[in-house]
This record gives sequence, C-alpha cells and structure tokens, in this order.
Amino acid sequence: MTATTRTDAHDRSPTDDLGRSARRRHGRLWISGLGLALASTVVLAVGIGAIGLSPSTVVQIIGHHTFGTPAQWSWTAPQDAIVWQVRLPRVLLGAAVGAALAVCGVALQAMVRNLLADPYLLGITSGASTGAAGAILFGFGAGLGENALSTSAFLGALAASVVVFAVARAGGRITSLRLLTAGVAVGYALYAATGFLIFASDSAEGSRSVLFWLLGSLGLARWGVPLVSVLVVVCATVAVLTLGSRHLDALAVGDETAHTLGVSPTRLRVRLLVLVSLCVGAVVAASGGIGFVGLVVPHLARRFVGAAHGRVVPVAALLGAVFLVWADVLARVSLYPRELPIGIVTAIVGAPFLLLLVRRFHAAST
Repeated sequence: MTATTRTDAHDRSPTDDLGRSARRRHGRLWISGLGLALASTVVLAVGIGAIGLSPSTVVQIIGHHTFGTPAQWSWTAPQDAIVWQVRLPRVLLGAAVGAALAVCGVALQAMVRNLLADPYLLGITSGASTGAAGAILFGFGAGLGENALSTSAFLGALAASVVVFAVARAGGRITSLRLLTAGVAVGYALYAATGFLIFASDSAEGSRSVLFWLLGSLGLARWGVPLVSVLVVVCATVAVLTLGSRHLDALAVGDETAHTLGVSPTRLRVRLLVLVSLCVGAVVAASGGIGFVGLVVPHLARRFVGAAHGRVVPVAALLGAVFLVWADVLARVSLYPRELPIGIVTAIVGAPFLLLLVRRFHAAST
C-alpha cells in the first residue's frame, strides 16, 4: 500500500506542477493586463471633465512635469494647471484608495474567515468618521491647519483599532469570531457617536460637509505630504500582503491548518489588524468613507485568478484602483456642475453584487 501511495503521488506530481505553472502564468497575464489597464485609466480619467483633454495632451503634460519633456509646449497654461494641479493628484489618490480598500478587504476576509468582511466590519472606518466629524463640526485639531481633517480622521481610525483589539483580546486569544463581534460593536458605537456630534452641532453647513465626507470624496486631493504619505502606505501594504501571501492562505483555511504549517493565528491576526488599521486609517482620512470596494473587488479577483493570495492580492489592488478611478469619474461628471459623493457610485455597483453573492451562497447551501 505504501509503495502504491508513493507511486500515485509521483504520478500526480507532474500534472500538479503543470497546473501550478498554468495558474502562475494566468495570474501574471492578469497582473500585466490590469497594469496596462490602470495606466490607460489614469491617462483617460485625467482628460475627462468639464474641459476635455486628449490623451496625447495629458501624456505630454505629465511627461513634461515628470521628465522635463517636451522642450516646447503645445498646450496652454490653464490646461497644464488642470492636469497637473487638479486632476492628476485626484486620480492618483483614487487609484491608491481603491487599491488599499481592495487589499485590506482581502486581508480581513482571510483574517476572520468571512467572505462578507470589509474595512467597515472592524469599526476602522467608523472611527475615522467620528474623528473627521469632530474636526469639521467642533474644530478638533484646529492647530494643524489644512491637515486637521485628515489627521483627526486618522487618529480616530487608530483609536477604533485599539479599542477593537482590546475588546477582542479581553476574552483570551484573538479569534475571528471575537474580532468580528468587537468590530461590529465598536463600529455601531462610533456610528452613534458621529450621529450625536452632527445632532449637537448648530452648523447646517458643517453637517452637510460631514455627510458629504461620510459618503466619500476625492476632492481634497492635492500634491503634498498627505498624498505622498497615502501612496507610500498603500504601496507598502500591498507589498507586505503579497510577500506574506502564504500566511494568508494558511489563515484562510483555518487555525488548525495554520498551526500545522507553523503559523501562529493569534500573532498573525494582530499583525494584520495593525497593518490594515494603518492603511485604512490613512486612506479614509484622505477620502472619507467609501463602501463596497473592499467587499466586491476581492471576490472578483478570486473569480479571475483563483484563491491563492499570491495572485489575489496584486490583482485585487489593480482592480480596486481601476474601479475607484472610474467611479470617481462618474461622480465628477454625472451631475456636473455638482459633484456626487463617490460612495453613492460604489454603492450603486456594489449593492446588486452583494445581493447576487448572497443568492449564490444560499444556492450553494441548499
């Protein structure tokens, strides 16, 4: 029997190797294609707006500011300001936020072993919203000037993460169930706190600003330290999750399997919680609350390249970036001259997808 088992294993290994190689090639093709799609999306999205610009003009302006070319300008000063000062920072922020929410959704779904998990689930977004509401309505962090809103939102997200961690750890080792329960409880509490701040404020304009921010907007994107910080944090998060994809695979299967593979589920969950909290805190502080990206995109990525996180993480990052940039384009132009909160656009796309997902789960369970 032993000899037969070894023979069978030996007979299967070439096929398994071919299958793995095919999946890797498939993943690389998706990553390459989505990389080209993202580059094209950036150029096209920068050119779309009240004043339309051709892709060639956009590329020339970006090339001039980035590499010092061409020597002679073939565009006007207003066009240069529109591309470089207004639209390009906004598009880059949208790509970064989309990638961040998508990969954080991947990490959270593996961490809590729940395919319906997203950054909203652990109360991180609610904490950022409470901090932002305090800054807008009551001047929290007023000494920080134009960075008061983003700083208050980031600190609110970190505070929410600390509370979730403390509550989840109070019962002993951190498990997926404790994280889910703590996140939902803290999220609802902070949602109530944000509502109280809005109700307690006498400023109708401030309440309107908070509501707009809660639904998400990239309108505050400008060149400077906040944008660069978001880009650095997002790139670092994607790199760390990609390099640690085998640990995510083990955690997604189950705690017992993770222990067998030499991975400590508790320590890994703590590290992932810290990483996701920092990343989500940074992007939500810059863009407000944008829902459904962290829920929808991971499922699309798995459908395209399978369940292995080494492929899912980069594909989800690129998909999230492309998706959110186009969602922002719709938010900018659909009701011009007014701007639609980007969270409304993502909800319009994400809500039907969620219903289809629930229906699929129901069909699979019957």
